[in-house]
Amino acid sequence: MLPPEVLKQIRRLQLKARRAVDTSFGGEYHSIFKGTGIAFEELREYHPGDDIRSIDWNVTARTGIPFIKRFIEERELSILLVIDCSGSQQFGSRKQLKREIAGELAAVIAWSAISNNDRVALLQYTTETESFLPPAKGNRHVMRIIRDILYHQPKSKGTSLKGALETIHRVLHRRGIVFLLSDFADAGYEDAFRRVARRHDLISIRIADPMQEKLPATGLLQVEDIETGASLLLDTDNRGVRQKYQELAEADAGRIRRLAASMGTDLLEISTAGGHLDALSRFFRRRESRQKQGRL
Repeated sequence: MLPPEVLKQIRRLQLKARRAVDTSFGGEYHSIFKGTGIAFEELREYHPGDDIRSIDWNVTARTGIPFIKRFIEERELSILLVIDCSGSQQFGSRKQLKREIAGELAAVIAWSAISNNDRVALLQYTTETESFLPPAKGNRHVMRIIRDILYHQPKSKGTSLKGALETIHRVLHRRGIVFLLSDFADAGYEDAFRRVARRHDLISIRIADPMQEKLPATGLLQVEDIETGASLLLDTDNRGVRQKYQELAEADAGRIRRLAASMGTDLLEISTAGGHLDALSRFFRRRESRQKQGRL
């Protein structure tokens, strides 16, 4: 039995995500993630205003009455949400924790997929695969995804992007759309990233916190690595200390930026300072615009 506060969180996130999908995300999602083809739906009489290119001339010739063929888009895309639930995701110096932002983004993407008749799967990872929900449809399945994201208690605080990417390669047998939500504060995952990117539509969502990218000058500051427990006393008034800290943070950011660019995959950068749903909407619109330009 889930605690009452968790049930309230699930309900609150459900309402927020569905509201976002109903107002904009559902249509934006449909526009940029196309189905696998088209399927015949029906044959009916021609009505004024119908596209004459859809007339079935064989049937029209036999009956003497114009008939048209109607087709529908075949969807059933497979969406895989891959969420980093390591210790660093429990950090947030601004409006929300990284983990909370990942949950909201995942909920909106999942509801968008379900509303378009696609299947959604969930993979949560740390140094190992923490949980995996196979692809499925329906509102109850999305509620299960939201519940698992909010209620899951990780076994480890560490992270292995390489391990998560290798798991994607094993569990997603057909080409799918992979949303990878993480701060990408890791190394050694490049080859695994390339393998997944070659096979699937890989969309990386980097969730960062301003405090972890740039130190303020506030004197002595005790910092702790949430994943390893190692702590360090830093003199943030020292410009060299602040610069080194920033360089290390930029190395992680630069690694995923260069990698995504080299593979031609999408990278969306999100901040705990807020505006993450607006950023996701802008990303959808940019991708749709890019796709239209590519068809011109």
